[in-house]
Amino acid sequence: MSPAERTGCVVPALLLVPFLLACAPGCTARYTANWTSLDARPLPQWYDDAKIGIFVHWGVFSVPGFGRFSEWFWCWWKFHHRPEQVRFMRENYPPGFEYADFATQFHAEFFNPDHWADIFKASGAKYVVFTSKHHEGFTNWPSPDSWNWNSMAVGPHRDLVGDLVKAVRKKSMYMGLYHSLYEWFHPLYMADKASGYKTQDFVARKALPELYNLVNLYKPDLIWSDGDWEAPDTYWNSTEFLAWLYNDSPVKDIVVTNDRWGKGCYCKHGGYYNCADRYTPGKLPDHKWEKCQSIDTRSWGYRRDMKLSEVMDLPSIIKDMVYVVALGGNYLLNIGPMSDGMIAPVFEERLRGMGAWLGINGEAIYASKSWRVQTENSTVGVWLHFWIILICH
Repeated sequence: MSPAERTGCVVPALLLVPFLLACAPGCTARYTANWTSLDARPLPQWYDDAKIGIFVHWGVFSVPGFGRFSEWFWCWWKFHHRPEQVRFMRENYPPGFEYADFATQFHAEFFNPDHWADIFKASGAKYVVFTSKHHEGFTNWPSPDSWNWNSMAVGPHRDLVGDLVKAVRKKSMYMGLYHSLYEWFHPLYMADKASGYKTQDFVARKALPELYNLVNLYKPDLIWSDGDWEAPDTYWNSTEFLAWLYNDSPVKDIVVTNDRWGKGCYCKHGGYYNCADRYTPGKLPDHKWEKCQSIDTRSWGYRRDMKLSEVMDLPSIIKDMVYVVALGGNYLLNIGPMSDGMIAPVFEERLRGMGAWLGINGEAIYASKSWRVQTENSTVGVWLHFWIILICH
């Protein structure tokens, strides 16, 4: 997040050696609901071996598809009253139009999960992380705890999560689910927040029931938690959930988690570390980590106003990916599909280009670990030169 010998550029391959076994499936340790115990759980080996994943941000926010960080459109418009979003709504939608009205336009009429899975497989990625629910609260599966605000009840009228889980697994890839703990405007969350998080009605009646439902229904290999930063992990009951996940859930031996489980947890507690978005350490971290990076440099969700100059080119993606892997990280590359379910051709082209590169050089990426030296400062320019030649010719 290395070129082969035939390119004449073999230095990156020397930086990486096979990774040691952390924990095989079937580990029988029991974990208690505290960070000392949970943080001692070995990371399932498949995740470190995989190295490359695809992140997918898709939801009601894909309908307006506008502005920087388009997945935050509702919050920018209604909470922060940003002039850009306010003007966009005034000029393009009738008075009285509410964010919930976008859900009726989220048709996903061209969503073909098998085609998506084909593209993801062709990218060389080994796992996929799909948005089950973002901060807007709309669930991409028929959540029994999200009445009339889910993809079966309104909009696509289908189980988007379930359809993609089946398609991805048919391609022998690991399947992860992104889940936002909080929801900007949910009445129960707003009431808990107003109480200083002394009440936990939203957690008990919404956040945790949905997490249990996702795990039991889809058996994800990875849970990418988010939306945790306003409240402590004690409010979210994170350690209790993770103890169940690691001890008694149907994915207890294989599931991987990140570090976003409460205010102050990131880069400190959980499975692997995301730390900040686009986290890029300057030296080798002492804990497994992942960089999430978006091909659209200005947004995670799709933007209808996206410009080509704002999209990462293939040499930049390859450079970023090799740097991350050389420092022991995983590379999670994001796309934002259109609301109709189409993946923009420029995103598909970048993913297939990355896959072509990995088809030649993957031996130096997958199932590897950092060498004692991660970079040779005197030869960085040479590496970049060979990457560009390899990609363009």
